[in-house]
Amino acid sequence: MSNEEFRAAMSRLAAGVVLVTAQEPPLDPGDPLAPGGEDVGMTATAFMSVSLDPPLALVSLREGSRMDDLLAEQPLWAVSVLSGSQRHIAGRFAMKGRISDRLLFEDIPYVRGKLSGAPLVGGALATLELRTEQRVAAGDHTLVIGRVLTAHVPSADGGPLTYFRGRYRLLG
Repeated sequence: MSNEEFRAAMSRLAAGVVLVTAQEPPLDPGDPLAPGGEDVGMTATAFMSVSLDPPLALVSLREGSRMDDLLAEQPLWAVSVLSGSQRHIAGRFAMKGRISDRLLFEDIPYVRGKLSGAPLVGGALATLELRTEQRVAAGDHTLVIGRVLTAHVPSADGGPLTYFRGRYRLLG
């Protein structure tokens, strides 16, 4: 089986779209005048619940990606479940060779998670804050399993953003 055959088969599986976010630690935590860490975000479709007791979820990250490297050192992170009207956010954070994350967050409404400090996107269908419990190497990806610390459903409006056959789609 070729990579293309596998990719084509998996593209037939509809997936929800989330924005995974985390805040880089400050460069010099001992210096209160040192600049704070930058916010980092990444669009993901490989996100799922794992366990209800304890509440666990996982995200699959490309090994060596910026988010994979960050979550190897920063245990706190967040997820915003994107609505159908947030396709532009998903596309922005999925770009290859993109501009700095600071500019990507510039005009997106968000609040900071109280526990993670990570951006939680306004208008998302749900937001979660997590603490990494386990990292599992899986081929060319890392499965990051996190304990859900907070879960909120700030908006009941609209349907989810999904990804199917290589495109963002709406349900309905």
